[in-house]
Amino acid sequence: MQVTETVNQGLKRELKIQIPAQELDQRLNTRLNELKGQVRLRGFRPGKVPVNHLRRVYGKSIMAEILEQTVSETSQKALTDRNEKPAYQPKIELPDNQDEIEQVLAGEGDLAFTMEFEVLPPVEVGDLTKIEVEREVSPVEDKDVDETLQRIADQNKGFEARAEGEAAQDGDRVTMDFVGKIDGEAFEGGSAEGATIVLGSGTFIPGFEEQLVGVKAGDEKTVEVTFPEQYQAAHLAGKPATFEIKVTEVAAPVDRTIDDEFATSLGFESLDKLKEAIRDQITKDLEGRSREKLKRQVLDALDEMHSFDLPEQLVEQEFQSIWQQVTADLERSGRSFADEGTTEEEQQGEYRKIAERRVRLGLVLAEIGEKNEVKVADEEVNRALIEQVRRYPGQEQQVWEAYQKNPGMLAQLRAPIFEDKVIDYIVELATVTEKRVSREELFSDPDDEHHHDHDHDHHHDHDHGDHGHDHEHDHGAEAAGEGGDEKPAKKKRAPRAKKAD
Repeated sequence: MQVTETVNQGLKRELKIQIPAQELDQRLNTRLNELKGQVRLRGFRPGKVPVNHLRRVYGKSIMAEILEQTVSETSQKALTDRNEKPAYQPKIELPDNQDEIEQVLAGEGDLAFTMEFEVLPPVEVGDLTKIEVEREVSPVEDKDVDETLQRIADQNKGFEARAEGEAAQDGDRVTMDFVGKIDGEAFEGGSAEGATIVLGSGTFIPGFEEQLVGVKAGDEKTVEVTFPEQYQAAHLAGKPATFEIKVTEVAAPVDRTIDDEFATSLGFESLDKLKEAIRDQITKDLEGRSREKLKRQVLDALDEMHSFDLPEQLVEQEFQSIWQQVTADLERSGRSFADEGTTEEEQQGEYRKIAERRVRLGLVLAEIGEKNEVKVADEEVNRALIEQVRRYPGQEQQVWEAYQKNPGMLAQLRAPIFEDKVIDYIVELATVTEKRVSREELFSDPDDEHHHDHDHDHHHDHDHGDHGHDHEHDHGAEAAGEGGDEKPAKKKRAPRAKKAD
């Protein structure tokens, strides 16, 4: 095998690898001799088929398999010999001249191919002890528990039927049968019996509930509405419709008494146990938000401390992943870049900067984790897998098997665990000042006025790790700076696009 470097510019590399025909022929002969005792051909006794005959019959097809295996083995060996870590799976370019290919398949020509890739940049980690961050804390107060308890009670109100002849008011529950029609014809999914709706809840088509205010049990009414342009059922979107309704009951809300009986109805032993569960959940929420803001500060500090060349392909992959979500969110919300007070070109530039930041931070976190032997135990991955499986009731076995058979999916579970452990390591070295804040301050975003209004969860399942090399960079590069609220600045504030569920 002969390896010649043809490109070495920044992080870009191109290698030309040449495999002599003699080596390929040796591999072919070895494989043919293995097949000699297995192949059965008419006119030959088992195990007695001449190798030359096998070469004439199967030579090209077997050589094609050998070439595929040889390219894989020699390209990996070239990287190992050069001690280079590609940032992603190298691009292999085989000969495109058909005559040249035929010569190689016939065992009469050398195999020459090129391998293009970018290497991971050297990362010199800054002094982590110089990082200074604030940990915002907000203790749970009794009023927080009481307010949450009241909200739960409000959400679990009972209803009592109104007296005969009493009209429905906002907040009442109306039980009804209805038939929906478009152009006078009933449409699929537009009819129901015994359907209930709480007036003012906004659960039906806009304009539907308002027309039910004032109805009485036994009333029949025709409601006219127009389906929203962005309605989930595309065949109904934007179309006018009528609903012929028969009201069977009008019920008024009844406040729930907050006592042991109420707690028991929710599955708790007593009111005290319910309050305890509420306090625990609020504490968990507050601590989670505090960690999220602390983590963002750590990532911001790391971003300021480090500057180095980035693999262009990694940045492009990250940008495309982010941009796909940006455009999907806009489409779902029915908004445009103009509605957001910006342009597509401007936002592409801003989100590309975010992609660069994420890749840079991912490489920094990977380097810190690798140098300090931060490991993710199999037990930790299994716990994350169990949590994931529980999201698919009835399909637990299929989901479990899918993850077990797909190393890439398991890597996606491992990545955020690795990231959190590296962040914990950095926090141990950093100077952390505790700051007591109100609950409102903790959940506020001080940069909200300067952030683009799309709310993206940037910790999506995009893995830089599947690059054909096995080292801790695989984990860190996925964790590319997930501060939770990375959004580009905007020139003027626009209405928030609704976040997709």
